[in-house]
Amino acid sequence: MPRFSRRQFLQTAGLAAGAALSPRSWGQVTGANSDIRLAFVGFNSRGAALITDFSKVPGTRVAALCDVDSAVLEPMAKKIRATGRDVRTATDLRDLLKADDIDAVVIATPNHLHTMQAVWACQAGKDVYLEKPVSHNLWEGRKIVEAADKYKRMVQVGSQCRSSDSLAEAVAWVKAGNLGKITAARGLCYKRRDTIGQTTGPQPVPTTVNYDLWLGPAANAQPRRTKFHYDWHWFWEYGNGDLGNQGVHQVDIARWFLGEKTLAPRVLTAGGRLGYKDDAETPNTFIVMQDYAAAPLLFEVRGLPVKTGDRAMDSFHPANLPANVGASIGVIVHCEGGTVVVPDYVSAHAYDKDGKLLKDFVGSSSHAGNFITAVRSRKTSDLNAPILEGHLSSGLAHTANISHRLGKGAAPEAIREQIKGNAAFGEMYDRMAEHLAANGIDFAQTPVTLGMPLMLDPVKERFVNHDAANALVKPLYRAPYVVPEVV
Repeated sequence: MPRFSRRQFLQTAGLAAGAALSPRSWGQVTGANSDIRLAFVGFNSRGAALITDFSKVPGTRVAALCDVDSAVLEPMAKKIRATGRDVRTATDLRDLLKADDIDAVVIATPNHLHTMQAVWACQAGKDVYLEKPVSHNLWEGRKIVEAADKYKRMVQVGSQCRSSDSLAEAVAWVKAGNLGKITAARGLCYKRRDTIGQTTGPQPVPTTVNYDLWLGPAANAQPRRTKFHYDWHWFWEYGNGDLGNQGVHQVDIARWFLGEKTLAPRVLTAGGRLGYKDDAETPNTFIVMQDYAAAPLLFEVRGLPVKTGDRAMDSFHPANLPANVGASIGVIVHCEGGTVVVPDYVSAHAYDKDGKLLKDFVGSSSHAGNFITAVRSRKTSDLNAPILEGHLSSGLAHTANISHRLGKGAAPEAIREQIKGNAAFGEMYDRMAEHLAANGIDFAQTPVTLGMPLMLDPVKERFVNHDAANALVKPLYRAPYVVPEVV
């Protein structure tokens, strides 16, 4: 179980909607001796866990619930009321944002709604805990950063690894030079993802869902999936694939070790939806190189098992470490003098060049508790995962996905020729090819997509001289669910 630090425990214990929503005073928050009143928005999956997490933080209260699906909303409300606590319910978030007795909102809705809802909440004078990825596209993330600053809101990203005492200690230890310079930081998302199947056409929306609110800014179209509530992750209109789903956690840890505070100036990808045919769009096998000047951030997504007919997943094992040391969903930090392995959310292990264990880092704190600390203090510096960090890590997923979407399928020989001279990317590609071969993938029948090599201006957060890529930086919004240009 996550533990509270002594400091955190003491502190936590003791629609062009801007005009329609009335912001409270910028510095206003419930008094130090009063409960922080929380509204939870979306809790069919991750949001339900957040209700549990925040309920453990002293001085908080579940004051309201909001979900567009009555089959999700009503059972949760009943469960909370069964404990003797009253709770307000709403289908439309805007109804809750008008209330003066809500201090903060906790948002765990589908990706395409995140920015719109977070900006609405900031404009209404509410603090925000926002699940990752914080945005559905690159342009949006910066809008939340601007809104948090303009309206003086505490906006915490659901990157709970940032509240891991062990990872913070490991990052500081590496930055102090104990293993020399970092040569690469590698994120891993080896997570089994089965096919979602093929439908014969548009599927019905559950009768309990307000589909207009669920769509929000997305195009008004019938879903092409049988599992309505989760498989939206694998469609570009709503989700960002596993790089933008599970992978954002590991991207964030890798960037944390690297100490990078901008997007990478160059990106290259390869991958595809391989091993089966279904209606989904996002890649289930994907390699990414975010080419920072000091050291690259590498990333690997694998949704297929270790081999055909097996349910087990691969792990990445650095060559210089014992055979049993590695990670499936984690981070490997390669340094001149050794390696740091982050196999989970709460621990890290440092090894020298000969594979000898040098140091273990273990321990974590409450990410929810950290948010409440900042809500009370009104100090953005108290946030372990402020919105800018979430924007940058989400943005790295977006730039990689844009590279993929602009890429083309190519034969293995052609890809190797094009990546010749890029040792880090070539090494990832060769291992990916071995993995796909073990799953019976015939590259001639299902070619890998080599992404478009892209250059980015990290300050402007726009691609350099590439109109097709910049066209994917910001989507068209469905009125009236529009994220404003000026928040």
